[in-house]
Amino acid sequence: MYKIGVMGDKDSVYGFSSVGLTVMPVDEPSEGIRLLKSVADDFAVIFITEKLASGMDAEIQKYRERTVPAIIPIPGVAGNTGVGMKNVSRSVEQAVGSDILAD
Repeated sequence: MYKIGVMGDKDSVYGFSSVGLTVMPVDEPSEGIRLLKSVADDFAVIFITEKLASGMDAEIQKYRERTVPAIIPIPGVAGNTGVGMKNVSRSVEQAVGSDILAD
């Protein structure tokens, strides 16, 4: 059975354990890449804080064509960096043929 996990700095992800998600505290992108490679086959969804995801972009791209895990950037305690919205815009543009979400 697949699980749902959250990766990112401890302050940003710690609270997710209270709703049953697997919490994976990681501060450095290099640690995150190693962790992602080791757990990807066990998770259906992995939320990654935007700050961490921005340093792991090349590795995350390798999983875009796979069904699982779905890797979803989320804001951390430091706030929204725009990485999540950029990924949504990229996906919409790929699906529709133009970025209909642009200002």
